[in-house]
Amino acid sequence: MRTPKRYLLVAGTFLLSVLLYVDRSCLSTAKGSIVGEFGLTDEQFGWIGAIFGLGYALFQVPSGLLADRFGPRALLSSVVAIWSVFMALTGAAWSYLSMMIFRFLFGAGEAGAFPGVARACYSWIPVKERGMVNGINFSGSRIGAAAAMPLVAWMIAALKWRMTFEILAGSGLVFAVIWYLWFRNDPTEKSGISKEELDYILENRQKSAPGQKERISGGIILGSKNMWLIMLQYFASNFTFYFCLVWAFSFIQEKFHLDMQKTGFLAALPFLGGAVGNWTAGWFVDRIYKKGRWTASRRIPAMLGFVLAVTGVLGFVTMANAYAAVLFLTLAIFGADMTISPSWSTCIDIGKKHAGAVSGTMNMAGNIGSFITALAFPYLKTWTGSYEPYFYIAAAFNALAIGAWMLIRPDKTLEEY
Repeated sequence: MRTPKRYLLVAGTFLLSVLLYVDRSCLSTAKGSIVGEFGLTDEQFGWIGAIFGLGYALFQVPSGLLADRFGPRALLSSVVAIWSVFMALTGAAWSYLSMMIFRFLFGAGEAGAFPGVARACYSWIPVKERGMVNGINFSGSRIGAAAAMPLVAWMIAALKWRMTFEILAGSGLVFAVIWYLWFRNDPTEKSGISKEELDYILENRQKSAPGQKERISGGIILGSKNMWLIMLQYFASNFTFYFCLVWAFSFIQEKFHLDMQKTGFLAALPFLGGAVGNWTAGWFVDRIYKKGRWTASRRIPAMLGFVLAVTGVLGFVTMANAYAAVLFLTLAIFGADMTISPSWSTCIDIGKKHAGAVSGTMNMAGNIGSFITALAFPYLKTWTGSYEPYFYIAAAFNALAIGAWMLIRPDKTLEEY
């Protein structure tokens, strides 16, 4: 029996997500080498992490619009190739300024990845499979980040950080070529797909709203209450998660006086928790949806996730033992990542064939949260003399997001709500 083509599609987007976060998170592991070589302060390193988030955020909406207009085949091949080039250039950086420039452009290059995946899912994935598919895709990012912590630590020790960045860049270019050769924007264009699978996809995928325009204006997107609420909750989710990408490795190592390899394995655990959170929420979303409860299928997993995120963040900041602290941080990321599948499913729900633009707008807001996180963590420490205020602010944002989900309506289009 042949493997369904949509399953191969999901395998491809999962691998893309793994690659995306291996490349993104290796900066955190390489912090010691980079800071030592360029003589940077924590605040300066924070700006290197933040400038990536800014580039990523600013190019979300343009990338989403491009995915809607030209299709995810060309868009995803292009963005993987572009970010891989700037990954290689990051490894060749010769100064703090050049590192800042390359990281900004690296972030801009990665911006189209998840909006492009969302647009591919709209065309290829039946609605009742959407939750699990989103969970699988985003779990790839967490598995990639988890693998990067010990793997990149080992590569840096063996090959130095510059060569490590070059090798990772090369793997991205290979992926870009394979994706372009295999993928098609719509299942009707894909050779080798069985008639049974094609009929199943066409019958069960989401249909465009009657009279929906070919292009969507910024006024419609920003005039939607749904859009603002989903942007708010995604900001909160990223404010919590991005700490792990930029600061968790060095924070755990310095606070608990651990060596690099042991820190790498401990710092990987929250990302694995995030992967499980994505799978759990994806299963939960689809199970509730199949009972005919569309709004609840998005709302309940997300609200539960933010409750766990609040609990985990507050537990992490109070623990004096490394293992207990990492356990609570893992709970926090498990919870924060339970919100991912319902968030992206809702973007596809309300955006339909404009899913790229809508998900890009949400992801822009989320990565403004990432940009702020990378800077808030070191600067709050400088201003207050303690790291604790950052975690209390993160907990407050997560609590606010619970309220936002009580008002989000996945069953309403942008024009309706």
